[in-house]
Amino acid sequence: MNDHYFSAEPASADERRTLTLRLADRAVSMTTAPGVFCPDRLDAGTAVLLNHAPTPPPSGTFLDVGCGWGPITTTLALRSPSAQVWGVDVNRRALDLCADNVAAQGCSNVAVAQPSQVPDHVRFDLIWSNPPIRVGKKVLHELLLTWLPRLVVGGHAYLVVQRNLGSDSLQKWLAEQLGSSYAIERLTSVKGFRILAIGRLDDGGPLPLPASDDVSRSSDA
Repeated sequence: MNDHYFSAEPASADERRTLTLRLADRAVSMTTAPGVFCPDRLDAGTAVLLNHAPTPPPSGTFLDVGCGWGPITTTLALRSPSAQVWGVDVNRRALDLCADNVAAQGCSNVAVAQPSQVPDHVRFDLIWSNPPIRVGKKVLHELLLTWLPRLVVGGHAYLVVQRNLGSDSLQKWLAEQLGSSYAIERLTSVKGFRILAIGRLDDGGPLPLPASDDVSRSSDA
């Protein structure tokens, strides 16, 4: 039972299926397969992020960390066709699916890559992620400290984390690790999921975090 969504090479059969769902206010057909994260539906946490994070800016360089079969990457690409969107994952099957899915939606503004394939000089205006909490704290922390420091000044990251899987402790840890160069807050809480907002600051002090598209900033405890 070593076939996890964070495995580089899934051992399960690559039996593809099609899901029909709504992304970026339109009906889309997306291809999934076993051996990737949540292959049979849109994950509840991902849905919270897509529905309640602030609308992405029209242009810039965006990143989806742990792109899976591509619902976040595809949404960013559709909402901001003038942006350059990176979808990053360690799972090669997930990368193949994500690439197929963005291409099927006519998105030509996406690069799908393993982490090591993202050039070191690339910096990001926006990061969205449903991070792989179940990989364990050590790997998760390494992942976040790899990508969050690559935000540009004035850039923002939005992470969706289930409350029962340590969202509050993760928020505290991020504040300790990233220090005063970043503003970190709970943007909203919906259906047991927190959206954590991380903004990189300039030398003059905090930059305001965009408000959530959700009217209520704290809909559950």
